[in-house]
Amino acid sequence: MALLQKIKSKLVSLKQIFNSGGNTGRTISMSEIMEMFSGSYNAELGSDLSEIVFFSCLKVLAENLGKMPCYVVDGDKRRMEKHSLMWFLTVKPNNYQTPAQFFTLLEFCRNYYGNTYVYINCKDNGEIEGLYPLDPRRVQIWINNSERFTERPFYYFYTDDRTGKSYYFSPEEILHFKSSVTDSSGLVGKSVREILAETFRSAKASTKLLNDLFTNGLTASAVVKYSGDLKRESQDRLLDEIIAQSKEKGRRLITLPIGFDLQKLDMSLADSQFFELKKFTALQIAAAFGISPDQINDLTKSSYASSAAQQLAFLQNTLLYILTNYEQELNCKLLTREEILSGLHFKFNQNVLLRANPETQAAIIQQLVQNSVYSINEARELLDKPACEDGDTRIVNGAFVRLQDIGVAYKNKES
Repeated sequence: MALLQKIKSKLVSLKQIFNSGGNTGRTISMSEIMEMFSGSYNAELGSDLSEIVFFSCLKVLAENLGKMPCYVVDGDKRRMEKHSLMWFLTVKPNNYQTPAQFFTLLEFCRNYYGNTYVYINCKDNGEIEGLYPLDPRRVQIWINNSERFTERPFYYFYTDDRTGKSYYFSPEEILHFKSSVTDSSGLVGKSVREILAETFRSAKASTKLLNDLFTNGLTASAVVKYSGDLKRESQDRLLDEIIAQSKEKGRRLITLPIGFDLQKLDMSLADSQFFELKKFTALQIAAAFGISPDQINDLTKSSYASSAAQQLAFLQNTLLYILTNYEQELNCKLLTREEILSGLHFKFNQNVLLRANPETQAAIIQQLVQNSVYSINEARELLDKPACEDGDTRIVNGAFVRLQDIGVAYKNKES
């Protein structure tokens, strides 16, 4: 604990920066807040993003999460429209992002880095002021090495690369969303690109090979044959002149000195099964993310029916765990114990991913209304239509009777 106290004495709590008071004696302006948290995401993220399959998988997951609205609901699944947290979920999580941008960024960082962190900024009265994403590359988790592992506290250590200042946070101040694969402590997630490093290298190498071929006009390497002996300097000068001549004005023919011959090296992409191996690697990367082939534009074995089934499987097998992870972390960090016990919880609207074509959607809604699952106004809400008068009354076919009442009408008629 002595080490932890020493660390605390040297670090400044971020609450002293966001709220008035502390050593500053003033309230920090929003421009200074944005300066602390912006800028790092535009930095070079590495060459992995240039691999199209990897980028496509990140895009699919991030955008699917970003387009799903998140609400606070009660135990009966009713939206708590007047709850204070609804502003951050539906309007502005912070002063420079919309909810779609906010959740898209979180899911991108979670998949690219394995972890994503959000600082919960609270006012002096405990009211939440905003949710601010942190750069995952600047966050470390420090664990106090006490004797009993059940009593080992951990802290999030954040370093701002723009100001050089460092801050520590308690777990209650940070929303931490991690990947499904973690280290032995369970506190730090591992990204797919770390786990599949060799596969990514192979994918990027194949992309580089194709780029080099296109750069050279789809011309393979060649060997210059000649009689005699040339020094290394003369060889280099000769090859430079031949290469320069071949690229001049896009020409397809070159001249060679007498006694020289140009022999092309055979390199067949078809014989080496290059495209088959590249496709196999792409499917491996997509499978690691839980992405179906049609979502990375591999429509070889896809049809309309199979694509709809794959979308449902994508929701059940991939997104459902991700959504549960987000919902549970939001419940734990943003709701009080009393609110949770009363039935309040966060819920992502998954129905936005399951919208079918108009004919299928109409048939489904009609069945749900006729069987009293939905009221008319609930059905109109699905179609983005305003509510109508008396539309909250559920209807059902009057010919339906209870099992124990089957045949009662006939008995009464006979009597």
